[in-house]
Amino acid sequence: MNPYFPHDSYQTPADTPCHWLDRLAMGSRAYLHTYVIWEIIKGRWLVGKNQYDRAAWAATAYAIFKMVEGCNGRFQISGLDNIRALGHPVVFISNHMSSMEANLFGCLLPQPREVSFVIKESLTRYPIFGPVAEALAPITVGRRNPREDLQKVLSEGGYKLQNGRSIILFPQHTRTATFVPSEFNSLGIKLAKRADVPVIPVAVKTDFLGNGRYLRDFGSLNRNKPIHFAFGTPFSVKNSKQAHHHVLNFIQHHLDNWQM
Repeated sequence: MNPYFPHDSYQTPADTPCHWLDRLAMGSRAYLHTYVIWEIIKGRWLVGKNQYDRAAWAATAYAIFKMVEGCNGRFQISGLDNIRALGHPVVFISNHMSSMEANLFGCLLPQPREVSFVIKESLTRYPIFGPVAEALAPITVGRRNPREDLQKVLSEGGYKLQNGRSIILFPQHTRTATFVPSEFNSLGIKLAKRADVPVIPVAVKTDFLGNGRYLRDFGSLNRNKPIHFAFGTPFSVKNSKQAHHHVLNFIQHHLDNWQM
């Protein structure tokens, strides 16, 4: 069930107004980033009260979603029916352009299904944000020893999947506005095959929010760029190489169409 997006697709209404505080910020990035920080602070407060559950995460994500729309963000989302009726955990494999997709998955994915990210261990040490990230039961990797990271994801990810929790992976080394298939590892495919769960490919185009030069989460806003999310059909991994190429082709196909 998804109380925020009850249909297969969503498109921001053309008459969605700009928030007056964004206008007061004179079209800068200031208001949106301030609002996101405020939502994270509220989430941290709920963590302290042991109340930051799946519903609270979704509410945080949806508040940010609506504020992005209030800052001239225009969403086009498809394939929501592919994830709505899931009765079992899956591995979501997505490209990674900005911090936006991580901030918004909470309201796009169906509830009450629990979900964990694979994230850099250093993120859990951030002030305020770290405890919020920890509350979502992530799988943390150091990115210093690929073999250790692989074993940790397969072990912890397999355990979480067996206990009903889906996993979200961004197999690129870092966020980038350009999709380079050769930089997209097959860790998600390996995890899904070992755990015998389906894969759902996810394509995103979120360069509405740029990556900052010094603080990557606080880049400029490219308000003329629409924001796209596409969720593919679940599929089982029989041949790992073919499954990996299927995910790559799904993402590349959508990115090509969105550029037209």
